[in-house]
Amino acid sequence: MYNSLIAYYKQKTIEFLSTAFDSFSIELLAALQLKHWKIPSGEITNLPYLRKIGSLDQPVILSTGMAELGEIESALKILVKAGTAREKITVLHCTTEYPAPEEEVNLRAMQTIGQAFGVAVGYFDHTEGIVVPIAAVALGAMVIEKHITLDGNPPGPDHKASLEPERFAAMVDGIRTIEQAMGDGIKRPSASEKINIPIARKSLVAAREIFVPANNSLKKI
Repeated sequence: MYNSLIAYYKQKTIEFLSTAFDSFSIELLAALQLKHWKIPSGEITNLPYLRKIGSLDQPVILSTGMAELGEIESALKILVKAGTAREKITVLHCTTEYPAPEEEVNLRAMQTIGQAFGVAVGYFDHTEGIVVPIAAVALGAMVIEKHITLDGNPPGPDHKASLEPERFAAMVDGIRTIEQAMGDGIKRPSASEKINIPIARKSLVAAREIFVPANNSLKKI
């Protein structure tokens, strides 16, 4: 089954990624030659699990729902000590509730994680809409995780926190727009602004011709 999925993903130019929840699953996915490893929030305190993934020395996406800074620090230390360079780790801020109330998301905590540990950061969204993950990109998220569903109405927590295909596409479009709008951070007139400078800015204009003396004669300016 996995080989068929991987072949289909390659056909669609999408990287295959699956989350392991135990040692057996890690070994299975390692045999499938995954390029990235996703550590779910519930395993952030599972030390043997972290050591096993860390020993693979491959890029890691670490989700931090329900975690405090100290627990994130411990997980990072274990991954690095086991063999994964810190530069290969992206830490996702997350609120583990389905759906997550917007007032509990605390997006600024994502920036706190990046500043505290010097790692790339991202955001794993469980809110019902698309506004929060788009805002996370504006705040520096390098990775966005959001679940997709064909129908948001069935019972169960994940469907309410997931997006149907049309809304998922709208989220991606919004993220791409924000990426374009972020720019390079240098404050200077843009190409389109330069055209408007002569129109928008005030200038001194003489209401009549002005003459000034030049070599004992009047010179028109």
